[in-house]
Amino acid sequence: MAKNKMKIVKGDRVVVLSGKDRGVEGVVERAIPEKGTVIVEGINVAKKHQAPTRQDQQGGIIDKAMPLDVSNVAVVSPKDGKATRVGYKVLEDGTKVRICKRTGAEL
Repeated sequence: MAKNKMKIVKGDRVVVLSGKDRGVEGVVERAIPEKGTVIVEGINVAKKHQAPTRQDQQGGIIDKAMPLDVSNVAVVSPKDGKATRVGYKVLEDGTKVRICKRTGAEL
């Protein structure tokens, strides 16, 4: 369970740091802060046997994106396209923004 606030949010472009999909980039579909995990589009896909239900009459084997631990992904810097850490900065008007630690750019 994550004790600190998760710095990766839905819509972030991330790169996988470890596991079978190492080095692959994708967009975060869903962040689950309670468990400290994220679901990334097209990464860590598992086959799931689905029984027919009222919503979808067709059963069968479907592909389902499974969660990755947040420690196994890193945000991609918007300037240079490399993996970076995320920091915070308070602007003059008092708004708090996320910044790229590598280049200092806003995320």
